Amino acid sequence: MSSAVPLEREQGLRQGLTRAQVVMIGLGGAIGTGLFAGSSLAIGYAGPGVVLSYMLAGLVAAALVFSLSEMAVVHPSAGSIGVYAETYLNPWAGFVVRYTYWIAEVVAVGGEMVACGIYMTFWFPGTPIWMWALGFGAVIVLINARSVMHFGAAEYAFSVVKVAAILIFILLGGAAVFGLGVKPIGLTNLTHSPGGLLPHGLGGVWMAMIVGIFSYNGIEVIAVASGETRNPGRAIPAALGGMAVRLFLFYVLSLAVIVTVAPWQSLATRTVTQSPFVRVFSYIGIRDAAGIMNFVVLTAALSSMNTNLFLCGRMLFSLSRSGYAPRRFGVLNVNGSPAFAVLVSGFCMLGAAAISKLTPYAYTYLLGVALFAAIIVWMTILASHLAFRRSRGGSLPFRTPFFPVPQIIGLLLLAALLVTMGLSPDWNVSWKVGVPWLVLLSAVYAFRRRARPYSEMG
Repeated sequence: MSSAVPLEREQGLRQGLTRAQVVMIGLGGAIGTGLFAGSSLAIGYAGPGVVLSYMLAGLVAAALVFSLSEMAVVHPSAGSIGVYAETYLNPWAGFVVRYTYWIAEVVAVGGEMVACGIYMTFWFPGTPIWMWALGFGAVIVLINARSVMHFGAAEYAFSVVKVAAILIFILLGGAAVFGLGVKPIGLTNLTHSPGGLLPHGLGGVWMAMIVGIFSYNGIEVIAVASGETRNPGRAIPAALGGMAVRLFLFYVLSLAVIVTVAPWQSLATRTVTQSPFVRVFSYIGIRDAAGIMNFVVLTAALSSMNTNLFLCGRMLFSLSRSGYAPRRFGVLNVNGSPAFAVLVSGFCMLGAAAISKLTPYAYTYLLGVALFAAIIVWMTILASHLAFRRSRGGSLPFRTPFFPVPQIIGLLLLAALLVTMGLSPDWNVSWKVGVPWLVLLSAVYAFRRRARPYSEMG
């Protein structure tokens, strides 16, 4: 199939995002509750070894972003990952990965909404989490239904706040550890940790890597935004490469500060009730700083919600333009935005968050389901890149380093994590929902192909 065919279907989106906005949007999509809230789950598995878990997850994320860089420069489009799978694997893969990515982001946004409700109980203890979750969700839907330029400006501001906060957290935490202006905490929480640096062994590190992969999820937003980016040939490689390095440092350094400042047992949890960032500030006695940090992590969750809803809208738009979803989802408003696709995605996201009223384990359940879908998407991206390289040969404006070693290692690690999730009682809910979802999608695709040949779609 010609690569121009799926790309031509997605015409009409406006290139309103600058390079600086794209960088911050990428950071905004990847720095969310996976770090600020989900890291407490990872600490429960690995203790201080969580730093190693996030380093390994970061290497997989780096392979992913470099693969996306190559393909996004050649094929800038809103459907991105779906377009690449459709073009270089097969139409079934393009159909499944777009719908799977859409549901992953819908569920992930639901998780972010629940996290917002959790954060608000810091100031308003006893208030219902679901009330805050639905309220914030409605606000984000209204913001995201506007033009991409408004979205880019809002996300840039959101992301600046949380990036600055992470840097300040690392500096203040480092000062507390080494005694710069305060009584030094030192490395006691590491050197005298029960069980040592790896209290649950390498198995704990491996389990924490599951949460680490989810934390980096969202890094692929830059490829989705490539269809609305000015001069994508130059902006996308610079944005993706720089973002990978920044995310790696932010995650690893901030987690190192967390497990050094406070005993990891006090932060570990199987049910997220508060951000470990906030608890660290409370632990060292800086109550006002804890309140400020809680505001920051709330901002981070809102930012991630905003970005992920953007992704949802673009996936439905791409599916519609390829003939796999109702035509209404492919209609653009006067600002060049697929507003109806955004509104429907927002409604589904509110439904995902509504389960917080049914169970206190809502965030953990949503995380597990979203992670299954995210891993399937990441594996499809890496497989698409391998096929892309075989098709394109050596004539590329941007080339990922050490190809194909990172892509093959990434695929193997992701497959192993997926199997681990299916065998783990903590994560097998993801398989119970994820596998039927893939079967359902495949059945729908087969039915549509018989009823309407691909050549007639779009």
